[in-house]
Amino acid sequence: MSTLKRRLPPLKHRLWDPKAETMSREELEKLQLERLQATVRRVYERVPFYREKLDNAGVKPEDIRTLEDVQKLPFTCKDDMRAAYPYGLFAAPLKDIVRIHASSGTTGLSTVVGYTRRDLRNWSDLVARLLTAGGVTRHDVVHISFGYGLFTGGFGLHQGSERIGASVIPVSSGNTERQVRLMKDFGATALVGTPSYALHIAETMYEMGVSPDELSLRVGLFGAEPSSETLRREIEAKLQILATDNYGLSEVMGPGVSGECLNKNGLHINEDHFLAEIINPETGEALPEGYTGELVLTTLTKEGIPLLRYRTRDLTRLDSSPCSCGRTFRRMARVQGRTDDMMIIRGVNVFPSQIENVLLEIEGVEPHYELVLDRVGALDTLEIRVEVTPEIFEGRMAGLVELEKKICHKVQSECGITPTVSLVEPKSIQRSQGKAKRVIDKRVF
Repeated sequence: MSTLKRRLPPLKHRLWDPKAETMSREELEKLQLERLQATVRRVYERVPFYREKLDNAGVKPEDIRTLEDVQKLPFTCKDDMRAAYPYGLFAAPLKDIVRIHASSGTTGLSTVVGYTRRDLRNWSDLVARLLTAGGVTRHDVVHISFGYGLFTGGFGLHQGSERIGASVIPVSSGNTERQVRLMKDFGATALVGTPSYALHIAETMYEMGVSPDELSLRVGLFGAEPSSETLRREIEAKLQILATDNYGLSEVMGPGVSGECLNKNGLHINEDHFLAEIINPETGEALPEGYTGELVLTTLTKEGIPLLRYRTRDLTRLDSSPCSCGRTFRRMARVQGRTDDMMIIRGVNVFPSQIENVLLEIEGVEPHYELVLDRVGALDTLEIRVEVTPEIFEGRMAGLVELEKKICHKVQSECGITPTVSLVEPKSIQRSQGKAKRVIDKRVF
């Protein structure tokens, strides 16, 4: 084991900003209301899109007198941001915008976001909070395998790591063997990236004959795609680290919206900067705490592009029960899936994460799979293509058939659908260097 790993401070609960992260609910809600009122005034005065939407809804800034009044405000969705491409939702002039990020635009026009200097300072502080919660300190060497560029992940985690004083290795994604060598040679102690790519790194490491004991890694901070608790355990076992989840989205800010502490019992939302609601995705009605629904976020401190009630399409639930780490912010459960990622198969709603949970609990199955949707006549079909271990793949045909039946039965029992199962050889499913693409939909509507 690396001597560097032994010299680092032990993992324990730490706070980056104790005054903010442990404030009472009374203090927090007072601050939230002040910031909500200021945000509504800002967009009403500076963003014609919001002025028109608020006027159409019959709402004026002075109508926001309580936090519950947020429900009077209209929703904002991704289509609104695309329609405003590129700068239509900016609340600050370009001379005050010092950074511009954007989505990939693979499903339409990019959503473009701008940051003022204060926005960037806030962003780095919020990422510093989640890094600290996940066990990173100024003594760490942070290996960032997120892509850099217009995507917010790489830059967001980079500037937050620098903010806490850690050493940063801005590797970006790709060239996985080189990533393993750099982690070993540079003594990386924290790995940042997507969970699917972390697993690919672990696979590559073993193929290269590199043992986890030869690395200095002790923690991993993963986000940008939904994942399961089973996948987390797989990553922790193969890399011999403690792994935490974090959450963000480019439209609202990027990483830094929420992150797990070492208890791993939900992601603490930075509620002094984001007002969170859970709604019924079909009706738009607010749901009580504890109910699963769509997460809606209102930015409370953004200057460049403030957003009112942004529909994230992510499904989760909120929890305000006390956490032993000392943070008083409410926690969100790991994202179950997205309303627009939900598969409807013969009238049954299924999320890829549900199937992933089933697959990773079955011995002999590798954590690499594809879900292929198709249509035969008028009926939808689902094929699960999943890799198996070399021992299983090279074993008796009867064993493969039995495993296919077992997977089919478990998916039917847990998800209410009957798939076909195709067991494929190891390494046959394409690996992702960013967000994993799990669903292939061949249906024509």
